[in-house]
Amino acid sequence: MELISINTGRVRTIHAGKETRLTGIYKQPASLPVEIGELGLRGDAICDVENHGGPDQAVYVYGSPDYAWWSQTLGYEVGPGSFGENLTISELESARFNIGDRLHVGEVILEVTAPRIPCSTLAARMGDPTFAKRYRQAERPGLYCRVLRTGTVQTGDPVSVEPYPGETVSVLEMFREYYQPDPGEAALRRLLAAPIAARARAEQEEKLKKALYND
Repeated sequence: MELISINTGRVRTIHAGKETRLTGIYKQPASLPVEIGELGLRGDAICDVENHGGPDQAVYVYGSPDYAWWSQTLGYEVGPGSFGENLTISELESARFNIGDRLHVGEVILEVTAPRIPCSTLAARMGDPTFAKRYRQAERPGLYCRVLRTGTVQTGDPVSVEPYPGETVSVLEMFREYYQPDPGEAALRRLLAAPIAARARAEQEEKLKKALYND
């Protein structure tokens, strides 16, 4: 695999339904090397800090096979950065990954922590109010990652995968579970045993409390 695009975004406004908000989802490919720190790419704007960014969702990754699928499905070319990802990687199919898998991108090491859950901002970015539903049905969510080793990346850097050595869950399983109102105690404990993102962990812990209370 290879890093084919590094994407960063500036703050701009977006109209999502009746709401106007600030967003950093409009990413543009960078022509120069970019530094990746513990909180993500230098110069990249993150506006919705309640749902994005932070040390456990510092870098969002998408792959060229998933983009090729979307281009064929939508009937027009969808290029790197269109989904707001920071790194676009060749041969990477996000649904095949597990939580805890590590991506070695040049000198940087990333650890997969969560799938991307589609929202109204993504739908507005794509110009389709139904896009969040389509994104869910496609089950090609991309990968949120924490940064285990910081450094500088540039297009053309080699990318390799280090599988998580312990018991874990797949990115697709975690993605599907998000939409289940009552996934059950066993499924929740499986998720909590994996190195998932902090936001997801808080959500699963709350679901587990409710499940135990209802029992």
